[in-house]
Amino acid sequence: QLRAALPWLRAQLPQLRVITANIQPVHMAIMEGETEIYLTDQQALAERFNDVPLWIRPQSFFQTNPTVASRLYATARDWVGQLPVRHMWDLFCGVGGFGLHCATPQMQLTGIEIAPEAIACAKQSAAELGLTRLHFQALDSTQFATAQGETPDLVLVNPPRRGIGKPLCDYLAQMAPRFIIYSSCNAQTMAQDIRHLPNYRIQRVQLFDMFPHTAHYEVLALLRRSI
Repeated sequence: QLRAALPWLRAQLPQLRVITANIQPVHMAIMEGETEIYLTDQQALAERFNDVPLWIRPQSFFQTNPTVASRLYATARDWVGQLPVRHMWDLFCGVGGFGLHCATPQMQLTGIEIAPEAIACAKQSAAELGLTRLHFQALDSTQFATAQGETPDLVLVNPPRRGIGKPLCDYLAQMAPRFIIYSSCNAQTMAQDIRHLPNYRIQRVQLFDMFPHTAHYEVLALLRRSI
């Protein structure tokens, strides 16, 4: 029935490029199921922020406000560019917006995101940019970080509204990278997380009106290890 209705739907909305049907057979809080049925040949949308190609697929997180997101990513890139960073982690990386902006050909960067579709987008962008030292993996960010025996120069985190949580905060405090960049759409959980990083001081902070006409906003903070 869905396929039969496609010609009518595309006639009514000619701007549509990717149409899918997500199957969630279980009544639960998680809205999306594992099965995604593509009803169009095209399976991803192409975006370009600050000359960085980014891709959007179903079940991959993407910022809702492209204009403000461009400024957010550019600000992070400017901050990282002023720091002595050769090795970086991008945790909760989504489609790689932050990491792809901040990376240089000489930098080693690992991006971690639990959604495989988002990682596929990030890998496609890295290949287009010719950045061979970027590695993106579909893993849980906390499990990845706590299993590593190395310490990067900088860890960038962009978690969901619940924050990164105490276990990851405790591990970052123990691992002690020189810099942490934290991007959040929930300043309250961000503040809670930063309180679990007692050896770090906020060096820079900037707000972004990502959600106009609402009480919500995005905040970007640069933390530097104090001892």
